[in-house]
Amino acid sequence: MKNFLKGLLCGGLNGFFGSGGGVIAVPVLERDGCSAKQAHAGSVALIFALSLVTTAAYWIGGGLDFGAAFQYIPWGLGGAVAGSLFLRKISSVWLHRVFGLLIIAAALRSLFL
Repeated sequence: MKNFLKGLLCGGLNGFFGSGGGVIAVPVLERDGCSAKQAHAGSVALIFALSLVTTAAYWIGGGLDFGAAFQYIPWGLGGAVAGSLFLRKISSVWLHRVFGLLIIAAALRSLFL
């Protein structure tokens, strides 16, 4: 039942915010015994599956602009490769700090924009 609720929360946030599932998935995976790096990598795999379902739901509902999305995909793929290579080199302490700063920056942006 616990995994059901955690998965539902990650999926709901991903569908509602577009990326919120990963923010929840990282601490959930760490609490379930994954190392910081495993949690970040596992979160990406989880978000991949959730994003496919969310994309289909938005597409079926008419709320998806493929033209806007495709402008960023090639550059996003390059960033994904660079980020995965960087994850191998960064310490877990700095990974937590950078992740925390990103969450704080996103929260401040949401509050003040």
